[in-house]
Formats: sequence, C-alpha cells, structure tokens
Amino acid sequence: GVVEACLLHMLKRRAAGFLRTDKVAALFTKVGKTCAIAGDVCKKVQELQQQVESRKNQPNGQEPLKRQGSTTSKTPVLTPQAIKHIWVRTALIEKVLDKIVQYIVDNCSKYYEKEALLADPVCGPILASLLVGPCALEYTKLKTADHYWTDPSADELVQRHRIHGAHGRQDSPSKRPALGIRKRHSSGSTSEDRFAASAREYVESLHQNSRTHLLYGKNNVLVQPKDDLEAIPGYLSLHQSADSLTLKWTPNQLMNGTLGDSE
Repeated sequence: GVVEACLLHMLKRRAAGFLRTDKVAALFTKVGKTCAIAGDVCKKVQELQQQVESRKNQPNGQEPLKRQGSTTSKTPVLTPQAIKHIWVRTALIEKVLDKIVQYIVDNCSKYYEKEALLADPVCGPILASLLVGPCALEYTKLKTADHYWTDPSADELVQRHRIHGAHGRQDSPSKRPALGIRKRHSSGSTSEDRFAASAREYVESLHQNSRTHLLYGKNNVLVQPKDDLEAIPGYLSLHQSADSLTLKWTPNQLMNGTLGDSE
C-alpha cells in the first residue's frame, strides 16, 4: 500500500489513464510497453486475475472436486487484500519491483509531474534502493492476519531458559529447582503449577505472537522493590497490543527458570 501511494503521487493523467479506475494497473501496463520486466509482470497479473475470475464463476459444488482432482495446476487462493495490491505484490514476489521502480525513476518525465516523489532527484532513487532488500527475500510462505506466528511454544522457551541457567545451578544446592520440574509428579501443589503456567505465559509474551508485538527489550535493568533491599537485575520489555501498550519487568532468576530465596 505504501509503495502504491508513492507510485500514484502526482502521476500524469495520461499515464494513469483517463477512464481507468485502477491507476496502478494503468501505470504498469504503460511501463510494460517499453520495459520487458514490467511486461512480464503484466502477463503474470493478467493470468492471476483470470484464475481468480474463473474461481468465482465455479459452482460451489464443483470447486472441491476440482481441487481434489487437480494436482498439477492449483488455482492460487488470493485474499481481498492481495487482490487489491496484486500489481505491486506480484512484482515483489517475482523480485523485480525494485528494477521496475528504478526504470520509472529513470524515465520519470514520461509519467510524473515535476513535483512528484519519484521525479525528485533524491527521493526517487532512495525509494528504488529501499526496495532492493524486500525483493531479495523468498516469499514462499506469506503470513496473513488469520495465520498464527510460528515461534516456539512457551514450554520450549522455558526449557531453553532452564538449560541456559543450568550451569550456575549445578554447584549451588541452595537454589530451588527449575520451574515446573515437579509438575507431572506433584499430587496437590496447584500453586506451583499455576506459577509455572504464568511463567510460561510471560516467556511466550516476550516473543512475537498473534496478540502482542514486542517493541523493545533490554536485559539487566535494575529495579529496587523496597528502600532497604538491594536492586535486582531483570528483563524490561515493551509490548503493543491492539488497544494498549504494556511495560513488563521480570527478574533474571525467573527468566532463567529459578527462584531466589525471597519472594
């Protein structure tokens, strides 16, 4: 969407097409007449659009049979957001978006007014350079809003912290065992199980998930709970959810899967 906004900034009317509602499509089509790379993208987009239209025209009863029987050519399932940005998206997946934008920048006088972003001698080349990185990636598995993050589970994250802190616990019997180590054998220690579950939930929240986004994290941040107590090092993190920001701090002993002598 951001790339499209840059491409549409002060686009000439004849480049955008007088009667076309999809100005990005008009721009790619016009550029594709003189740029072979953009021409290939136009062909791929037209094929995708035809496949999407044929999928819409399929009766509801025939679609599952077709999907089960066809293993060689599968019609891609595109979300409404992907269809909306299909031109830029296709060029990005084909790893040629930076080349197309660079071509447009080099020939900006054909398509843009003098005050346009891509006609600027500094901003235009910068935009093309910024797209080199995204075009170098392999988009074999695109994440959408209805997918879950594929980070390790909370149990695995706690286990990693437990293994990481095992070096200091072997020679110090005064420290308590790792969190949840007796969970399977405990008969009635619900408080310990509840504590282990809350620890797993916190460690999971430190990583990207479908609900919160980790904005910032810093280890060994000292916090003094009381005036007469020594400052305790811990992990400070800032999380963003859909409607709020949350600041969290947890002692390093809890992060490592151990508890100190004091609660």
